[in-house]
Amino acid sequence: MKNRSERNILLAFILNITFSIFEFIGGAITNSVAIASDSIHDMGDAISIGISYFLEKISKKKPDNKYTYGYIRYSVIGSLITTTILLLGSCLVIFSSIYKIINPTDIDYSGMIILAVIGVIINFLATYFTKDGHSLNQKSVNLHMLEDVLGWIVVLIGAIIMRFTDIKLIDPILSIAVSTFILVQAFRNFKSIIDLFLEKIPKGISIDELRSHILKIKGVKGVHHIHIWSIDGYNNYATMHIVSDGKCDNVKELVKDELKEHGICHTTIELEGTHEVCSEENCTMDNINIEPHHHHH
Repeated sequence: MKNRSERNILLAFILNITFSIFEFIGGAITNSVAIASDSIHDMGDAISIGISYFLEKISKKKPDNKYTYGYIRYSVIGSLITTTILLLGSCLVIFSSIYKIINPTDIDYSGMIILAVIGVIINFLATYFTKDGHSLNQKSVNLHMLEDVLGWIVVLIGAIIMRFTDIKLIDPILSIAVSTFILVQAFRNFKSIIDLFLEKIPKGISIDELRSHILKIKGVKGVHHIHIWSIDGYNNYATMHIVSDGKCDNVKELVKDELKEHGICHTTIELEGTHEVCSEENCTMDNINIEPHHHHH
């Protein structure tokens, strides 16, 4: 499975880089800004897929003494670079399209239609190859491919309409529409990556809910110092202090089972007796973030 996902990214890379060169020439010949701008975007995709491929390979390495969590975040950096290229590329395309609206030129519609048909086919294949990825990185590669297919379908429809109506404005307007769509998607992706690096609590996990579930466990008298974070958007980690009255032997197992149900598989739990005073229980950070809010009850 592992090698296949890497091989697929590599395949998509080769398809994309070859195609973007071919496309740039095509855009210049047909005089279509939609195609020329798409070639820039495709070239950006190809480069970022290359980076993704390289970082995805590193991210598979097992944890060692230097990277105790493993190398998973390298894959996330791949996603970050890819997304940044997309953001910049989209802005570039929007500017060149606006220029084209102000200074329209003649377009070879038939050439544009032929290019668009080839574009749809090639990018459809690339999307198909990369559809199985699970990491954020592979997902962002697949998102690129999907956008390219959509982009080409739009260009194709536009080329056909222009072929029959000769409205030149359609070309840059299409170009702007596709870029805006890509911009929005990339921005979303960007936000989820930043959340990850800021150690924001993973999606779908609520500290309040988790706390109330843990407090219901037999033998648990209190819980504090809860921290939950994710390495790559899939693997969630948690650390916490559990105060126990010692009447139940397998408190730790019960807590870990509860956390597993919430999608947290890596946990570090510190057990404290009810008489112990935890030096960190009232540390300032807890008071800000994690002290239970009494007005909830």
